[in-house]
Amino acid sequence: MNWIKKVLNIGEKIKKVIRERPSKEDVEKSNWTTCCAGPILKTELQENQWVCKSCGKHHRISCKNRFDLFFGKNNYEIIDTPIPNDDPLGGWIDNKPYTERLKKARKETGQNSAVLVATGKINGIDITTAAINFNYIAGSIGQAEGEAIIYAAQHAIDNNQAFVYWPSSGGMRMMESMFSLSQMARTTLAVNELKKKKLPFIVVFCDPVMGGTTASIASLGDILISEPGCLIGFAGRRVIEATVKEKLEDNFQKAERVLECGFIDLIIERKDLREKIATLLKILLKKNSVESAINIDETTENTRSISPIAS
Repeated sequence: MNWIKKVLNIGEKIKKVIRERPSKEDVEKSNWTTCCAGPILKTELQENQWVCKSCGKHHRISCKNRFDLFFGKNNYEIIDTPIPNDDPLGGWIDNKPYTERLKKARKETGQNSAVLVATGKINGIDITTAAINFNYIAGSIGQAEGEAIIYAAQHAIDNNQAFVYWPSSGGMRMMESMFSLSQMARTTLAVNELKKKKLPFIVVFCDPVMGGTTASIASLGDILISEPGCLIGFAGRRVIEATVKEKLEDNFQKAERVLECGFIDLIIERKDLREKIATLLKILLKKNSVESAINIDETTENTRSISPIAS
C-alpha cells in the first residue's frame, strides 16, 4: 500500500470515529457528565446542588432547578409572561432559520423563552424572581425575554415584593437585531420604576454573564452577588486580548477577580444563597420601614431621607 492510500485510509478512520461520537442530545440524555476528575454521575452532582465536591465548580442549572433550591420544591408559582412575535425580522436565517432554533430551544428546556419568572417566599419574605436558562440559545435576550423581565418587575411593584434576578446569559440575541438591543433600555427603565418604589433589587450572577446583559440590568442591582467562578464581562477574552495585544491573567473576568475590582459586592456559594439573601432582604426591608417613619415625622428639624438601596 503506497503512502497516498495510507493517508486516505487514515482519513476514513477519522471520519468513522467522528461519526461514532455521541451527539449533544445523547450526552444531555446520559446519566453522566464531566468535571475535574472526569466522569461523574448527574445524580451525585444533583445531591450536592449541582456543585462538584472535588473542585467546587458550580455547574449550570435550569430555571426550575434554581427555584427548587431557592424556594424549596413546589413552594413557588411560575408566572406566565407575554410571548411577542417569534421572528420580528421576518425570516432570519444564518445556517438555519431562527424559528427552528426557537422550536429546538423550547423542546430542550421546556420553556417558552430563556427567562422564567416565579413568585414565592423565603423565611416569610414574599419575593418575585426571574432566572435565565443558558441552554436556551445561550441565555440570549430577545423580545420575549425582555417582556418577561419587565413583567417580573411590574409584578414585584404591584405586590410590593423584592425582586431577585439570576442572569446566565451570553448577551443580546443577534437574530432579533435592534429589537433585542432595545431590551437593554426597556429592562433598565423597569428596574428604575422598581427603585422608585424603594423595593430591593438583588442580582445573583450565574456563570456566565456577558455582553449586553452585563451592560444593562444585571449591573443595576442594589446588591450584586455572584456564585464562585462565574464569568462576568462584556467583550470576550479573545476579543480583548486581540485589541490590547496582551496576554490577560488566568482569572480575568472571573468572579473572584471582579470582586477585587469592586464590580460586585459578594461571592456566595450556592448552598448559602437562600439564607444570605433572606438576611439581606430583612435588612433592606427594615430600613424601608425606618425611612417611612422618619418621613412621617415632619416636625423634626434637619431630618433627611434615608435611602435603603442605591439610587
